[in-house]
Amino acid sequence: MSTTAVWSLYSLEARTRLNGLGLPYGRKSGTIAPPSVEFSYRDYLRGLIDADGSVGHTNRGFPFVSLTTASSAIASCLCDYGKDVTGVGRTPGRNIRDGIHNVLYMMEAAQRLAADLYYPGCLSLERKHAAADSLSAWVRPTGMRAAYTARRWSDPEDRALLELNSPEAAAGVLGRTVKSCDIRLWRLRNGLVPMPGAG
Repeated sequence: MSTTAVWSLYSLEARTRLNGLGLPYGRKSGTIAPPSVEFSYRDYLRGLIDADGSVGHTNRGFPFVSLTTASSAIASCLCDYGKDVTGVGRTPGRNIRDGIHNVLYMMEAAQRLAADLYYPGCLSLERKHAAADSLSAWVRPTGMRAAYTARRWSDPEDRALLELNSPEAAAGVLGRTVKSCDIRLWRLRNGLVPMPGAG
């Protein structure tokens, strides 16, 4: 049995405020983008994966996290955040059949991303959280080719990022994307990763 819920918002003031935060009017699937104000990347992306993504195991038992979206901005946001968390780069291209972005993380990258997004006590769909928790038990089979080694952030890079205090400036200096620097700076400021020299 299918259940549909419709949320109607009639307050012009509320609609105007939501639009000011980056929520477009009308059909949103192709035009929606991350908020235009400071926000929690991982909580935002977890909400999107709860709604339009998948978390689980393939039929061969490999862990995966995926998101399907028509929005290039949303696909890019997940790719940039995913690279910061997992070290694995993804290119947010559209598929030929329907022009939709399918962003997919597999194996260790999926484990790292799921553990980051679905942290203990977070607000999420219970079944998605349970699926995310189940990914941690997977171990790469003996003899399977080694996983990609992530490019981790170093203390000197974190110091440079904090000193420059500008994702745009840091991207050029550190050889990383602006979005990656923006996410890392946000994670440092909000205590999600240790400050340089603290660990």
